[in-house]
Amino acid sequence: MSDKRQRARVQGSWAKPLPKPPKPAAGVVPRNPQPQSVNPPPASWGGGLQRAFEFHQPAKPIREIPPEKLIEQTGDHDISCGPSGVSRLRLICGFLATEEADWMFSKLLSELPWSQKTNYRQGEAYEEPRLTCWFGELPYTYSRSTMAANSQWHPLLLTLRGAVEGACGQSFDSLLCNLYRDCKDSIGWHSDDEASLGPAPTIASLSLGDTRVFSLRKKPPPEENGDYTYVPRVRVPLSHGTLLIMEGATQDDWQHQVAKEYHDRGPRINLTFRTIYPEPRGHRPGSSLRSTAKQS
Repeated sequence: MSDKRQRARVQGSWAKPLPKPPKPAAGVVPRNPQPQSVNPPPASWGGGLQRAFEFHQPAKPIREIPPEKLIEQTGDHDISCGPSGVSRLRLICGFLATEEADWMFSKLLSELPWSQKTNYRQGEAYEEPRLTCWFGELPYTYSRSTMAANSQWHPLLLTLRGAVEGACGQSFDSLLCNLYRDCKDSIGWHSDDEASLGPAPTIASLSLGDTRVFSLRKKPPPEENGDYTYVPRVRVPLSHGTLLIMEGATQDDWQHQVAKEYHDRGPRINLTFRTIYPEPRGHRPGSSLRSTAKQS
């Protein structure tokens, strides 16, 4: 009796014993019952395995996303040869000595007339996520908003314009200044292809302050219907005192941006020297003849 109690306690904490199977009637041979699977295998197992994983050649070839190209060395860099012509970036690292750039950055940060511009997109107004100011004999319009002409150049800007013109081998009559206050300030994808800039404009961009990444992406061909997934991309870190010159078909065939970042960034000043032409009569001010991209 103690043996049975011990076994019951070990096996099931005084569980009741399972009922015994009934004895077969006399003269009847018992069948061996086949164990039944609780979860029967799916129909695709075994003979259906080959059919379920049969390979079919895709109707369209598999496309690879091209790797992003990094440019950080001084020199001329041709980034594409069409469809509008050669698109070229000229990068001059250390265009300004560090001590010189430090003094210029501090002076321009405190003395330029910075303000926040209001733009319009699809009929709605929004404030640019950065501060700007404009210098030039003519006004400049983009994103359906105009910056008034301003001939009162800061003396330091005139000095910098002369140095930049010497590096580019051409003259500039206008300057758009951008102040990125921190990592949250940015400028969205766009091309500087307003009619007032003329065909194939050269734009010289001088950076002062904290480093930010300047990104470019090539405009897709018409058959891609505006899909930028497979287009070439370029990334250029712009550090303190660096000069970047965009030439040739860069504004026709490429877009560029300075995106928001998720790292702490100090302020950065970007001076973009350019040449402005009177817009033709009957043309809507600030609209582009070649692209509908907007700055944001």
